[in-house]
Amino acid sequence: MDRTIVGRAVSGLAKLTAIAGGLVLLLLAALVVVSVTGRALIWLGLRPITGDYELVATGVGFAVFAFLPWAHLNRGHAVVTILSDSFGPRINAWILVVTDFFMLAAAIFIAWRHGLGMIDKFNYGETTLLLRMPLGWGYAAGLVGAVVFVIVALYVFVRSFADAIAGRGPAAHEGGAGH
Repeated sequence: MDRTIVGRAVSGLAKLTAIAGGLVLLLLAALVVVSVTGRALIWLGLRPITGDYELVATGVGFAVFAFLPWAHLNRGHAVVTILSDSFGPRINAWILVVTDFFMLAAAIFIAWRHGLGMIDKFNYGETTLLLRMPLGWGYAAGLVGAVVFVIVALYVFVRSFADAIAGRGPAAHEGGAGH
């Protein structure tokens, strides 16, 4: 764990974003329970929540983007090490630099395209069917996570580059043999 001011700030931002995503998922779970219960008990005069599907789709979209920064910061992505386990720590450190660079490029591309999609949704005034909720707001919520993902990916890339330059190999959980 990086104890520098930047490291703590990036970690705190990623953690806060993931917690927000988790809270949204908890609220969505409660919403689904209430809505399904209302559907099941229509005969008692209850009813489902109008637009529950729209709210769930928007909330889950946000949650997915909210979890990406934390997952990347903690190297929570799937790693296949069949080949890299046979390499030494220095080569594995440079492999991490390359993969972190590609993750940064992907994060930038995703945030850029997502931002353009958000602008389009607002410009065209698209809304959900039942709630008439502007689709742009769902995109804006997701963009928050996408931008934090870019910040985290940049930080992780710089960190892995500095480690490779210093000759520090990755730990076993980071995709290397941890020699």
